[in-house]
Amino acid sequence: MTERPVIVGRPWRRRMEARDPAERHRVASSLELFFDLCFVVAVGADAARLEHALAEGHVASGVAAFLVIFAAINWSWLNYAWFASAYDTDDTYYRLATMVVMAGALVLSAGVPRAFDDRDLRVLAVGYAIMRLGLESQRLRAAGGDPAHRTTMLRFVAGESACAAYWLVLAFAAPEGWQPWLIVIGIAAELLVPPWAEAAGRTTWHPHHITERYGLMTIIVLGEVVLSSTGAVRDALSGEATLELYMIAAGGLVTVFGMWWVYFSMSSAGLLTNLRRAIAWGYGHYVIYASGAAVGAGIAVNAARATHEAHIPAGTAGLALTLPVFFYLLVVWWLLVRPHGANAPYAWGMPLIGLLAVASSWTGYAVAITGALMALLILLSIWAHGTKGPLRPNEGDRG
Repeated sequence: MTERPVIVGRPWRRRMEARDPAERHRVASSLELFFDLCFVVAVGADAARLEHALAEGHVASGVAAFLVIFAAINWSWLNYAWFASAYDTDDTYYRLATMVVMAGALVLSAGVPRAFDDRDLRVLAVGYAIMRLGLESQRLRAAGGDPAHRTTMLRFVAGESACAAYWLVLAFAAPEGWQPWLIVIGIAAELLVPPWAEAAGRTTWHPHHITERYGLMTIIVLGEVVLSSTGAVRDALSGEATLELYMIAAGGLVTVFGMWWVYFSMSSAGLLTNLRRAIAWGYGHYVIYASGAAVGAGIAVNAARATHEAHIPAGTAGLALTLPVFFYLLVVWWLLVRPHGANAPYAWGMPLIGLLAVASSWTGYAVAITGALMALLILLSIWAHGTKGPLRPNEGDRG
């Protein structure tokens, strides 16, 4: 007679204590993966709006709107990721509160078109406030369950709640002419909250877990690049296929391959040795994510220009791709590769490849040339790792 499996009920609410930052085999949970998917919509919507703005020649306003909206998307994801790394209890209340944050992320996603096209931030601000509601309820739990970090959690609650209220007032009551300056002030206030809160006692986030979470978000952003660029090339190829379109498709694909390659070439967990480095590393990923998403828009714009659907100069179309690639490579090199020193023998090639890509912007073949340069960077990486011996670049990423 076979024994029936024992079904253990999930507790409604555990005491929220800080998790061990040296916990072994700490990996992203299924809830965290589900959470990340809610941001796919927002990233895709923002990148699509950037593509249309660039194709219509609205470069300055389109880039500014894209960067501001992406800041809201990135910041919303970042706050939850670091908190979950330190306090994920996986009880019923935690799951439900996380789903409130996810609902807010979807509301925020729904507000992206209105914010981009009409500078109407109301839906965006409401979605952000909903996300804050779910997160701050968790921080209050942590304040009660972890006396050693009570002051830290209460500072987070005070600062983040004040910022959420600020965005609601800005969206619903601020004069339109003041909006750009008030946005800058709001972003600055948001950036100051974590250092201020963590100064009272650093939370026990898990370095390997954090680097895995950021890596997963990088994959999501690169997935959006593949999706948007493939869709643009597919639409272009529905008409008369040309050699230029095939070159754009191939160059774009190799560019994305190269972006993945350089990001995951070496582990970053060992770099997060103190709060200052962790904040710089976490904040710097905004450039990586925004640049990555913009690459997809750049590929799509070049495909639209090749089919005469976008009437913009070759240099503008080229820069739409090469500048994001340059900033992506520069910040990945600065944050993830350069700190390894002698263990990163090909690091010098990354900024150089980015500059050469920018120089190709006015040739009319920027996508193909950038793809060739990224292929060269992959080969350089393979050669360098081979001559240096096995560096075990991803060793320890799973704790």
